[in-house]
Amino acid sequence: MEVKTAGFKEVSTAETLKVSGAEAVIKSLLAEGVEVMYGYPGGAIMPVYDEIFKYKGQIEHVLTRHEQGAAHAAQGYARVTGKVGVAIATSGPGATNLITGIADAHIDSTPMVCITGQVGSHLLGSDAFQEIDIVGLSTPITKWNYQITKASEIPEVLARAFYIARSGRPGPVLIDITKDAQFESLDFSYKKCSGIRSYTPYPEVNLLQVERAAQAINNAKKPMIVFGQGVILGSAEKLLKEVVEKTGIPAAWTILGLSALETDHPLNVGMVGMHGNYAPNILTNECDVLIAIGMRFDDRVTGDLNTYAKQATIIHFEIDPAEVNKNVHAHIPVLGDVKQTLKLLLEFLQPKSHDQWHNKFRELHSTEYEKIIKNDLSASEGKIKMAEVLDEINTVSKGDAIIVSDVGQHQMVACRYAKFNSSRSNVTSGGLGTMGFALPAAIGAKMGSPNRQVVAIIGDGGFQMTLQELATIYQMNVPVKIVVLNNNFLGMVRQWQQMFFEKRYASTEMVNPDFTGIAKAYHLTTRKISERSNLQEAVQEMLASDKPFFLEVEVEKEECVFPMITTGASVSDIRLE
Repeated sequence: MEVKTAGFKEVSTAETLKVSGAEAVIKSLLAEGVEVMYGYPGGAIMPVYDEIFKYKGQIEHVLTRHEQGAAHAAQGYARVTGKVGVAIATSGPGATNLITGIADAHIDSTPMVCITGQVGSHLLGSDAFQEIDIVGLSTPITKWNYQITKASEIPEVLARAFYIARSGRPGPVLIDITKDAQFESLDFSYKKCSGIRSYTPYPEVNLLQVERAAQAINNAKKPMIVFGQGVILGSAEKLLKEVVEKTGIPAAWTILGLSALETDHPLNVGMVGMHGNYAPNILTNECDVLIAIGMRFDDRVTGDLNTYAKQATIIHFEIDPAEVNKNVHAHIPVLGDVKQTLKLLLEFLQPKSHDQWHNKFRELHSTEYEKIIKNDLSASEGKIKMAEVLDEINTVSKGDAIIVSDVGQHQMVACRYAKFNSSRSNVTSGGLGTMGFALPAAIGAKMGSPNRQVVAIIGDGGFQMTLQELATIYQMNVPVKIVVLNNNFLGMVRQWQQMFFEKRYASTEMVNPDFTGIAKAYHLTTRKISERSNLQEAVQEMLASDKPFFLEVEVEKEECVFPMITTGASVSDIRLE
């Protein structure tokens, strides 16, 4: 039986079957290949949960302990798999608790479909119990959202939701379903969506622009690549590596671009941005051609826009037209799927080496090493430094672990010092900077990549925002490794207070509970260390365990993370102390 739907391309047909709206939700998820979803039940979504119970064994539901945890877990799953993460919640506070995770997914371009229950359609607008206009609330932070009031809409709307979430520049979609639509029956037939009228997720590539970009790159004396998460989202890691190796261009990365090119690659020159590496930041303002690939010129990367790369020809490879010329003027914009545009670019590129230019990166790296890195990695006295913990994890994991970091000083240290051999290995909250992200995101990451070691790096502040998800880890027996770097401070804010507010530590020092005692209460294997001499053995024990493991490390209390570009400063003014 064929059903023609406006705006859709026919990709499959199926016989109709009489089901409830709630069952149609589950059947639609199964048709999209969903294997796991994260959520929390409640009255307005109860019919769907009843169907989840009936379909047990075909689709897995993970009961998180807070809806925000469900959203972050879905993000972690999506980030390591490239699939669409799914989160589900009830109406009212259940739906609003998803908002932080949705906003995080939106700014970090993570594909996610969130399904919320809603009061009956006859109660809409009446301020009924647990009614909230979640469509209105989520409009600015979703790629698309929609409220379903009729069961017959469910298959088409969910097909569209998954298509929008995963296509082009990915992002979150929210679908709100009234309770009566869940009870109502419909003739179920599912067709995957492959196109929507007026929605063009993949811009047409202009070959002339690709040729112009290649000519500028071929003529450059001091070119530099900055690559972002767009390379990972576009599955273009292999092409990026081919471009880098053919041209010999030094390549730096944004936080979310980390792991697209292995960290030990000889042409990988480190991280740009506020706490990035010295050489790529300084030389941003000395390069003659800056090639931005799948990145959006975030303010944490550019610093003062009035001084950012003014001497350079800017080439911008980007899938989202809204990002081109938004912050930095692109002399040669190249719109399109980066997997397509980089493949075309390779045909026009000439082999180069740029040895003298690379020497400048090496010289500046040596300066950073002597002033910062050497001491970070090999401190001999005082409390353990955060970088030492990351370095020990690198040694034991050999760069094969997925590192899920929370937000704060430890996040910057993790991004600076973690080693990665393969893509989709760095999971963190980039644009929104959400404290509490790492613990639930690590659950999703481990479930999405069960054969890889997943290590959550968390500060004592962020850990206390979502520590209830330890119960989810215990109930689901998710063997994540949790490292809390405890300095009894909100460290990043404290660093700013030390540097710019004369050490007035207003509301940043923390009196913390017994973290290992809490982890033990959730039946996790735990260990706490405060001495450097115990670090190696503790990390080895943690990574050798086949069960969830909680490791608390007491680290230096007033450690500062350098290099650092202060807010509003030029990337050339990066500070080493």
